[in-house]
Amino acid sequence: MSWTLKTLAAWCGGTLHGGQEETLATHVTFDSRKVREGSLFVCLKGKKADGHDFVAAAKEQGAVCVLAEHAVDVPIPQILVNDSALAFGRLAAAYRKSLPVKVVGVTGSVGKTSTKEMLAAVLQSTFVTAKTLENHNNDLGLPLTILDMPENSQLAVLEMGMNHFGEMSYLSTIAQPDIAVITNIGTAHIEYLGTREGILRAKLEILEGLAKNGIAVFNGDEPLLWSQKTLEHHKKYFYGIENSMCAVTAHNVKQLDGGMSFQARGLGQEMEIFVPADGIHTVYNALAAITVGLICGVRPEKIQLALANFQNTGMRQKILQEKGMTIIADCYNAGPESMEAALNVLGDRPATGKHIAVLGDMLELGTRSMAEHYRIGRLAASKADYVLAYGTYADRILTGAFTGGMKKSNCMSFSTHEAMAEKLRVLAGEGDVLLFKGSRGMRMEHVLELFLEEN
Repeated sequence: MSWTLKTLAAWCGGTLHGGQEETLATHVTFDSRKVREGSLFVCLKGKKADGHDFVAAAKEQGAVCVLAEHAVDVPIPQILVNDSALAFGRLAAAYRKSLPVKVVGVTGSVGKTSTKEMLAAVLQSTFVTAKTLENHNNDLGLPLTILDMPENSQLAVLEMGMNHFGEMSYLSTIAQPDIAVITNIGTAHIEYLGTREGILRAKLEILEGLAKNGIAVFNGDEPLLWSQKTLEHHKKYFYGIENSMCAVTAHNVKQLDGGMSFQARGLGQEMEIFVPADGIHTVYNALAAITVGLICGVRPEKIQLALANFQNTGMRQKILQEKGMTIIADCYNAGPESMEAALNVLGDRPATGKHIAVLGDMLELGTRSMAEHYRIGRLAASKADYVLAYGTYADRILTGAFTGGMKKSNCMSFSTHEAMAEKLRVLAGEGDVLLFKGSRGMRMEHVLELFLEEN
């Protein structure tokens, strides 16, 4: 990839000062540690640092130009704009528009990243496919992903996250998706969006940037999404397990040792599917990937193979075997829906020993926090033999577990990761199944690390 400074300035609405218009930039970044030869360095103002203070370091590392909100006293070409973050987004939108790539945008309250990974696995079996790395799904991560897309990309799977009204609309206008996928409508970020109906409205903003002839792919088992079937403007395909009217459906769903098995039917195809990940949510994620794959022309046998070899990313539902114990490490994030799914996976796992739920707080639930933590505690009582809880709402989880039928002696709260891990070293043993789950801010992976270090 390469762009002239003249092109970059035009794309972002800035003015080039110094340097030659035909000088080429081959990379864009806002992280001074990732600047390399040929980089355009975007100066962003953050809470802890100001990118304008790192221009000299960027030049030394090979930057050929900077995008800045004011002139910097460093001898390097500078594209000056009023707002660097907005200009960064404009760059990405213009580059995306310049490519013949088709974009699949993915959002939803739960399962965005896993669905994105499954979609990419299916599509790259047939097409040159780019995808969002890790969870770079916000107003900075999405533009960065787009600007990193190779010019020969045929398809791109872009994850899009939000927690306030208007954010999805902004991301959608940058990504300009040809296919928009909404996995579900849960309660994540309800603190900012008020109600599930508010969350639906915010998620549907993804359609604002959807191409005129674009396609929407929705979870048809979610009533709020199914209610959108009569809306005009865009063609819609629904997938589901319970709703037989969906275009793509799953049948004979089975939990097997090591993953989920089901039969997928729809769009003129029928295929046996196995995905090496547990839980009914895995089936929904796979159905989204199957639906998009079939729409894009991927052959059923390639879809089968891609899903059978699927590997999740990051800290999402990793199944570990340690010292005769099965550990479900699902520490990336948590909301009521994903916590419920994880507890179901725990309960469904066969064990010769105990089922132990190691849980942290679910954040950003606002006025629903007390009730949701209590509800999760009651559910945990039916899925686990012990509940260990950490965080502000640990006592609500344990109250729920106790009133749900768990012995009070099996309900424990902790104020530190170290104390939690120490108790686990005494409690857990061969034949046990352990679930580690909590919101990102609770860092439940640290509890797991401490526990495994000693083991």
